[in-house]
Amino acid sequence: MRKTAAIMLGEGFEPVEAIAPADALRRAGVAVTLVSTMGEAVVEAAHGIRVTADALEVDVDLGAFDLLVVPGGSLGVENLAKSDALAAALRERMAGGRLVGAICAGPTILADLGLLEGRRAVCYPGCEEGFPAGAYQAGVDVCVDGGLVTATGPGKALDFGIALVRAVAGDAVADEVAADMLMAR
Repeated sequence: MRKTAAIMLGEGFEPVEAIAPADALRRAGVAVTLVSTMGEAVVEAAHGIRVTADALEVDVDLGAFDLLVVPGGSLGVENLAKSDALAAALRERMAGGRLVGAICAGPTILADLGLLEGRRAVCYPGCEEGFPAGAYQAGVDVCVDGGLVTATGPGKALDFGIALVRAVAGDAVADEVAADMLMAR
């Protein structure tokens, strides 16, 4: 059965942190749905870039996806943090050991929900202030802790995407996608 992923979009999200992972996942055969939490399909990302979501949050069951991804961007994260449905899905997924990805400021949502206790994670430098003791992994760009995949920021969006592919589709598929994208191993 084909794997699925939802990438959440809130106004002001960092575009490369949503689109690069979506691209890598789709190259791996994962059915990716860009999900708007803003009540309309067109979401304005940071830097004035507009992206058309595949679905509205109210029209999907976030628990039905194999992977749930939270991109960063300060304003984007503020908007995503307002979503009760996203918070509930993240709590359920983390409690059940299901796959969650978060990049840049995105992991701060997990920290604010109390979901990083006893976990290892990274985020954009300076955003780790709300992390519980021992969670932040300094000097690491992409951190995998069981079903949780986190990354530092825009420059690591493709590495994050490949780590997500690895988590949802396995090493062989991730290695093939990375090679096809001319990424160093």
